Amino acid sequence: MIRFDDILEKTSYFSEKDITLLQKAYVFAAQAHKGQVRHSGEPYLSHPLEVTNMLAEMKMDAVTLAASLLHDVLEDTDVTPLDLQKTFGKEIAHLVEGVTKISLVQESPPETRRAESIRKIILAMTDDLRVIFIKLADRIHNLKTLKFLPESKQRQIAKETLDIYAPIANRLGMGRIKAELEDLSFRYVDAENYFKILSLVEPKRKEAEKELKKIKRLLELHMKKNNLSSEISYRTKRLYSIYNKMKGRGIDFEQVYDFMALRIITNSVRNCYYALGTIHENWPHLPHRFRDFITMPKPNLYQSLHTTIITEKKQTIEIQIRTHEMHDLAENGIAAHWKYKEIDSHAVLKEDKRLHWLREMVEVYKEQKSPKQFLAALKTNLIPEEVTVFTPKGKRISFPLGASALDFAFKIHTEVGLHASGTKINGKTAPLKTILKAGDIVEILTSPEKQVRREWLNIAFTSTARHHIKRWVNDQDKKKNKTLGKKLWEKELKKHSIPSEAIKTHEILNRISKETHFRIKKLEDFYVLAGTGKLVLNRELMEKIFPERIMPKRAGTLLKKIAAPASKKPKPVVQVKDIEGALVKVAKCCSPIKGEPIIGYITAGKGITVHSLRCPLIDKEILDNQRMVDVSWDTSTKGIYTGRLLIKTEDSPGVIASITIVIAKLEGNITKADIVTFPNKKAQIKISLKIKDIEHLNNIKKEISKIKEVLLVERI
Repeated sequence: MIRFDDILEKTSYFSEKDITLLQKAYVFAAQAHKGQVRHSGEPYLSHPLEVTNMLAEMKMDAVTLAASLLHDVLEDTDVTPLDLQKTFGKEIAHLVEGVTKISLVQESPPETRRAESIRKIILAMTDDLRVIFIKLADRIHNLKTLKFLPESKQRQIAKETLDIYAPIANRLGMGRIKAELEDLSFRYVDAENYFKILSLVEPKRKEAEKELKKIKRLLELHMKKNNLSSEISYRTKRLYSIYNKMKGRGIDFEQVYDFMALRIITNSVRNCYYALGTIHENWPHLPHRFRDFITMPKPNLYQSLHTTIITEKKQTIEIQIRTHEMHDLAENGIAAHWKYKEIDSHAVLKEDKRLHWLREMVEVYKEQKSPKQFLAALKTNLIPEEVTVFTPKGKRISFPLGASALDFAFKIHTEVGLHASGTKINGKTAPLKTILKAGDIVEILTSPEKQVRREWLNIAFTSTARHHIKRWVNDQDKKKNKTLGKKLWEKELKKHSIPSEAIKTHEILNRISKETHFRIKKLEDFYVLAGTGKLVLNRELMEKIFPERIMPKRAGTLLKKIAAPASKKPKPVVQVKDIEGALVKVAKCCSPIKGEPIIGYITAGKGITVHSLRCPLIDKEILDNQRMVDVSWDTSTKGIYTGRLLIKTEDSPGVIASITIVIAKLEGNITKADIVTFPNKKAQIKISLKIKDIEHLNNIKKEISKIKEVLLVERI
C-alpha cells in the first residue's frame, strides 16, 4: 500500500503552502473514509492514495493532487459539496464534484449508460481538464483490483474502459495511461484471445529480451562513438497492442514486426536524425516501416522517429528515437502542461491542438442533447486519426481512416461543404464519396447551385461533416413541414367553413396548448407540428378548438352501438407516447421484433412507422429526427414476428437437420431457408422464421450456436 510519505517524496519541488494543502487533504480524506474497506479487504484510503501517487508521478499540480485525495468523499461518505468548499475552496470542491458526476451514471441499458458516461466526461473536461486526469488514474487503480468484483461487473468496467477511457487517453496523447488501461482491461473483456496471445508471446519473450539486450549494448557503443548523448531502453510489445494489430490487419503473430522495440532518448531534434543515420549505417532497415513523426506529428501531437532494423538473426526490431520533451509528451500527453507549474485549464482547452475534437463535440452537444445521438456523433472522434492529406497549397489536414472527400470539404469550411459539387484528388477528378489515402492532395470543386442531399449522410464519416449536413437537412425539412402544416390547417378551416380572418391567433394557440400536451407560442411552431404529424388535425381537435362553431357529431343508432364492439380493431402491439389514435405499422426495412429497442417515425396523414434502432435508416441518421417519436412495446399484447438468421457452418451431413430440430424444439416456425455451399467445405444458411419476441429469437440463436459444426449465428 502506498504511504502518504511516498507521495510527498515525489512532490519535493512543491512550495510549503502546497505541501500544507496536501497534508490537510490527506487528514480530511482519512477521517471521512475511516472504517471503510474496499472489496479487496484493504482500507478504503488505499485507493485515493494510489490514485494520487500516479498523478504525483505525472508531476501534476497541488490542487489536482489534493482533489485526487478527496475524489471519493462526496460519493462514498457523508461529506457535502458545501463542506468541501468551506474547507478547501471553490476550485478543489469543483474538481471533486466533476469526478463524482462522471461516476454517478444511473442504472440503464448499456448503450444509454455508455452514452451518458461519455457525455458527462466531455462536459467535465470542458469545465476543467484535470477532472479527466483524476478519473483516468482512478480507473487504472480500480482495474488493478477488478479481480475482487463479481464477473459481470468485471466485464462491464473493463469494456467501458476500452470503449471510453482508453480512446480518450489516446486522444489526449497520454500513451502510458492508454496502454495501461488497455492491458488491464483485455483479460476481462476477451479472456480467450488474451490467453491465446499470451501463449504466443511467453515462449518468445526470454529469447527476445536476450536479443534486445545485445542490440542495446551495440547501440550504446555506436552512440558513444559518435558523441551522441542518449538513454536507451527496450520492451516487447503489449498483449492488447499485438491483438489489435493482428485483428485489424488480418496478420499472423510472425508478421508483427514491432514485437521487439528499442527507444533512444536524446537531447535535441538534430541528434535524433544523427542517431537515425548511425542506425541505418550499421543495420539494414525496412524502408516501408520508416515513419517521421517529428516532421509530421500525429494529431495528438506525438513526435518520434520510427525505423525497423533487421538483425543478424533475421529478426525485426523497431527503434523509436525522440527527445526528452517528446518522450514526456508521448507518455503524459496534455497532462505535461501542468508539470512543475500552475496553468489555466481553460487556456489549454482553447489553444491545444489535441483538443480540437473536444471543441467540436461541445458544438455538437449544444445542438444535440440526446445522449444516444451525442454518442453516435462522438464515435468517429475517438478513433485515432491516421490519414494526413494536403490542400493544393500544402496545408496538412488529418482525418480518421475512412474519411471521404466530402469530409475534407466540410473541414475546409462549412460553406465549401454545403456547396461541394466534386473533387480533384492528385489532379484527377473524383466523386465526393472517394475515401482519402495518406498523402493525397485534395481540391474541392464548388457550385452555388449545388445543395446538400440527405444521401450525403451515407458518404460523410466525421461527426463535423455529419453535423452540418443534418442541420442543413433539418432546416429544409422544417420549412417543408411548415408549408405542409399550413396547407393542412387551411384545409381543415375550409372543411368546417371557418374564415381565417375570424381567428385570433393568440387565443387559438392558447386553446391548442390547453387541449394538447404541446406548449405552442408561435403560429410557425404550430404549422411545423401539424406538418410532421405530431399534432393530428382532425374533427375531434377542431371541435375542442372551435366549440362555438363546430357541433359534435350526433350519436349513432342503437344498431351501430351494438355493432361497434364487434368491429373494434385489434389492440396495437406498440404504444405511442403523446399521440392518441395514431395509425401504427411496422417497417419492412428492419422488421422490428417485440422486445427490441424501437423508435416511431411519423409521416403526416399516413400514421407512424415503427423502426428498430438497429435499422440502417436510423443508424445512419437518414430519417428526419424531427419526425421521430418515442414508442414502446405493449407487453400485454401477443403477436407473431418474422426473424431472419444467417448461419455459417461446416458443410457436413446432418447440420441442417440439427438446426431444424433446435428451432422446432424451441417452438420456432421456419418459413424460408436458403442454403449455399462453398468449395472450402463451408456452408451458409439464411433462415426466416416466425417467433414470439426478441427473447425467443435470442434463445434460438444461443441454442443453434451450441451445435458443434456451427461457426457463426447472427441476425440479419
